[in-house]
Amino acid sequence: MSFDEVRRDWTTLGEQDPLWAVHVAPDKRGGKWDIGQFLELGRTDVAKARDWLARWDLPVTWKRVLDFGCGAGRLSQALAEHAEEVTGVDISEPMLETARRLDRSGGKCRFVHNDSPDLRQFDDGHFDLVYTELVLQHLPAELIDTYLAEFMRVLNSGGIGVLQCTTRPLWTLKGALWRFAPYRLLALGQRIVLRYPAPMRMTAVTPEHFKRVIVAHGGEVIDSMSEDIAEAHWQSTRYVVRKV
Repeated sequence: MSFDEVRRDWTTLGEQDPLWAVHVAPDKRGGKWDIGQFLELGRTDVAKARDWLARWDLPVTWKRVLDFGCGAGRLSQALAEHAEEVTGVDISEPMLETARRLDRSGGKCRFVHNDSPDLRQFDDGHFDLVYTELVLQHLPAELIDTYLAEFMRVLNSGGIGVLQCTTRPLWTLKGALWRFAPYRLLALGQRIVLRYPAPMRMTAVTPEHFKRVIVAHGGEVIDSMSEDIAEAHWQSTRYVVRKV
């Protein structure tokens, strides 16, 4: 799967059902997310992340934050409550249009189209925090590695990343399909059986591989937490990393 295919699919998802595509729930499909509830999900996630950082005596307020794969901006807006400036980047212009329309941050959020397989538009050491959730899992493996390296580049010395990846499919029927079936077949099933506007790829990244990439590009893994997500049929792992 190429960068262009990722852009095409998420442009379609952003055009047709942006909030559901960002946070998939069967009863929210077809524009049924309540905007207030959707944004509250972002505040809940950021509050948990701040508690996690506080346990390690790491900063819980920031000057400049990058929300990678910001989608409709639920996390960007929540992060803006604790930052001077949040830059949300996304591959999908329709997602960004939704984020701008829903923005209640009072000008703290800036939503930027990232139309390249890197973060070249940002200078080295520009951000205090890089945050990404439910994003890397949808990219092909080589792009994940590229963006992990880029996160380390754009973080300043001592800067923090709160990063999430899917670790492995669960041993369920659907999890087994993700383990053994070709992606093209899974994508076809998502379109025909599940009636997705566009397929959503899932990619496994082992903790060992994640750590190797982070360390190779000047970072260290401070902590990690794994969780089996039954409804998704995947294990998800969140990491706190620091630029050395």
